[in-house]
Order: sequence, then C-alpha cells, then structure tokens
Amino acid sequence: MSFLAKLFGHKQDDRAIARPLWHRTVEIAREKEWYRDCGVADTTPGRFDMITLILSIVLIRMERDSELVEPSVRLTELFVEDMDGQLRESGVGDVVVGKRMGQLMSVLGGRLGAYREGLGAADEAVMADAVTRNVTLHEGSDPLLVARRARAFAAGLDLVPAYRVLDAEIGK
Repeated sequence: MSFLAKLFGHKQDDRAIARPLWHRTVEIAREKEWYRDCGVADTTPGRFDMITLILSIVLIRMERDSELVEPSVRLTELFVEDMDGQLRESGVGDVVVGKRMGQLMSVLGGRLGAYREGLGAADEAVMADAVTRNVTLHEGSDPLLVARRARAFAAGLDLVPAYRVLDAEIGK
C-alpha cells in the first residue's frame, strides 16, 4: 500500500479477486430456466435458495484446487457482504443483522454439506433429496429437475481450469 493510500485511508479491496465470480454466481442463480423450467419459486426465499445452491457448487469446486482456496474465502465474504446489505435494505436493524447473518452462514454451511453429498453420490436421488430440503419450489414441481440441472452445472464446472473459474468464465 502506498504512503498516500495509507494517509488518505484508501485500502486495497481484498475481495476484488473474487468479485467477478460472485457476480457470475448470482447471474447463474437468476437464470430463468431455474424458475420457469425447473419450478423454483421466483420469490425472495427461492432466489436465496438458488444463490446458495450455485454458490455451494462453486465453493465445492474451488476447495479441490489449492490456488482457489484463498479466493473461495473472499467469495464467501462477498456473499456475507451482499446478504448483510440485503437485510439492511429490507429494514432489518443493526441489532438484529449480526444474529441473522450468523443464521445465514449456518444455512450456507448446512447446504454445502448437503450439496457436497448430493453431488458426490452416484444416485441422483440424493441430490434431489437435498434440493427438496433446501430449495423453495412451486407446489407440484419435481426437485429432480433442479437436481439434474445442478449436477450438470457442477460437472461442467469440474472441467473448467482454475484460472477460468477465478475469471468467472463458468456456466453457459
């Protein structure tokens, strides 16, 4: 950091390396096919569920590559920053934000485990079960549709080299 940056309080954005990947993760989670074709509810809870699903798949991919471990921490921090902002924007007060953020991180951790198991299982029903428990679907929607599309996304992501993951060159 330069002397002037220190003097004027400017600091380097440690999260900048993961910001394009965060934006791409949200874009993928908002793709119309999830909602129109797979039956995910296009509501605040449904959109949150999709962000945590796609983020989980990306984080699972990143944890397998040593050069992506540190950026995965930054990606998680961007999730926290974004969710904090969303809570505040929706009127949640400062006193409650910390508690809610703790709950959201617990939710993300639980979903990471469920999706890791679902993606690793030979039987696609394991992933469909994880989707059933963790994604808000329209009544009558088949969680297997979301599970299959999520597994296909994960399989494609497994083929992407680390530098392209970090450059957010993932998805379609």
